[in-house]
Amino acid sequence: MFRIFSLLIGYFIGCISMGFIVGKITKTDLRKKGSGNLGTTNALRVLGFRAGLATFLGDILKGVIAFFICRWLFPDNSLLAGVYAGAGAVLGHDFPFYLQFKGGKGIAATIGLVLSLSFVFTPMIGLITFGVGIICVAFSHYISVGSIAFSISIPLSGFFLGMPEEGVALFIALAVLAIWRHKENLKRLKSGTENKFTLHKSV
Repeated sequence: MFRIFSLLIGYFIGCISMGFIVGKITKTDLRKKGSGNLGTTNALRVLGFRAGLATFLGDILKGVIAFFICRWLFPDNSLLAGVYAGAGAVLGHDFPFYLQFKGGKGIAATIGLVLSLSFVFTPMIGLITFGVGIICVAFSHYISVGSIAFSISIPLSGFFLGMPEEGVALFIALAVLAIWRHKENLKRLKSGTENKFTLHKSV
């Protein structure tokens, strides 16, 4: 039962769309600009560094808050409850019910979940997965490449670091979801039209 409650709690926390909120503050609907995505990358490209950073940090916080709330609510299954809540936050971020289920791609919320695991499980999972993502962005200059590599590295590193099998399975599902959410990026990468990572003038 804790699994269902954790997913639901995480989902409603994840539905707080920072890209939508930042867009409202700047009077810009990110769903109608750039890639049409409510995540960090589109906020950064359309609205600039400060707006992108606010979106990024806010979405990370969703994963952290969901994790620790459910870890506290379900102490007998604290690690798995936190992971389920974090997965729910990713789902809420990707598919917010009040925005016609059109949200972001879930990477920042996943970062928040991995940060939380770094504190209560092992810091190695953060060092490995963040390292993979950063290195891939640095060499490819594509955020999408780093995001996908980061997502895939989580269940792999979790498996070798001794994460419970159920947690590894959840992260496999999140990695598949992340790849699917980046399907348009993958098409652009294949055709050579994907935008490389650049910082626009801040707003």
